[in-house]
Amino acid sequence: MSKKKKVLLTGISGYIGNHCAVELLKNGYSVRGSVRDLSKSKQVIEAIQKEIDPKDNLEFCELDLLKDDGWDEATKGCEFVMHVASPFIILEPKDENLYIKPAVEGTMRALKAAKKAGVKRVVLTSSMVSMLENADKSINVNAESWTNVNAKNVSAYAKSKTLAERAAWDFINNQQDSDPMQLVVVNPGPVYGPTLSGDLSGASMGMFNKMIAGKMPMIPQAAINMSDVRDVAKIHVSALENKQADGKRFIVATEKAYNFQELAQILKSNGYQKVSTKLAPNLLLKLMGYIDKEAKSFRPFIGKSYNGDVSSTIKTFDWNPIHLEKTVLDTAHSIQPAE
Repeated sequence: MSKKKKVLLTGISGYIGNHCAVELLKNGYSVRGSVRDLSKSKQVIEAIQKEIDPKDNLEFCELDLLKDDGWDEATKGCEFVMHVASPFIILEPKDENLYIKPAVEGTMRALKAAKKAGVKRVVLTSSMVSMLENADKSINVNAESWTNVNAKNVSAYAKSKTLAERAAWDFINNQQDSDPMQLVVVNPGPVYGPTLSGDLSGASMGMFNKMIAGKMPMIPQAAINMSDVRDVAKIHVSALENKQADGKRFIVATEKAYNFQELAQILKSNGYQKVSTKLAPNLLLKLMGYIDKEAKSFRPFIGKSYNGDVSSTIKTFDWNPIHLEKTVLDTAHSIQPAE
């Protein structure tokens, strides 16, 4: 029996990380998952076991995006690195470096350790916010699009994702050896879909939880390209060994932007009675953005709509995206079954 290929998966305890681990195990890889604290490994195992028994194909290591300790040991013996770990807090921080520093430094630590260990390819989780925020109008977004981090009103999160991805491409493009390490970048929109851990503290789950509980009296007039966490995990794993994927960025999201009222309507017509479909006036949301940190994160999307070019993702990976309605209902159901 051939030895399984080992993948270092950073951020395994997160929402996307959980699903990536499941997808890796289902596809016959052996997983070394990084956590900030090894005490989290029990919760990770419980989450993964809902989908697959990891048997002896799962191990853990402790890594911190802001510390050098452990990175060389973590990448040793791995054929691939999947760098998913990144700081995400929905609230706009007072100091943007709370996002930017761990995002950029963590990415560089992962790449440098991977290079040193002779890893063939790194798959990096970026975001559509590295491709779109700060646009003054509705735009079409593709693999050539980049966020201008110096434009006004760019969120700290968008800056962190853009600068981390830029740093990754600079590192890859400046390799001097004859057998350079490869990079593939996955750019999802806001990610939804079922939670495996039951943790509702993340941005996506938190919003759904509020809507279902009737704690969001008004819906923002904002439209975004949404991603299903299962699609995001699937493309991450497919990107490890797909020859056509090398050196490319892939949007994994709905092609068109869906507004929050459409989400609310899907929930309402499927038994979630407490969901409000009432729209918040744009002016109110813009004003709130100056006071309320959560409202501020929606400001770039108000009155705009982005089209995401997913044609190369569909072609390269023969990808058949999960339908939005299924994403919405599976997310809601994993929080609370409909009444």
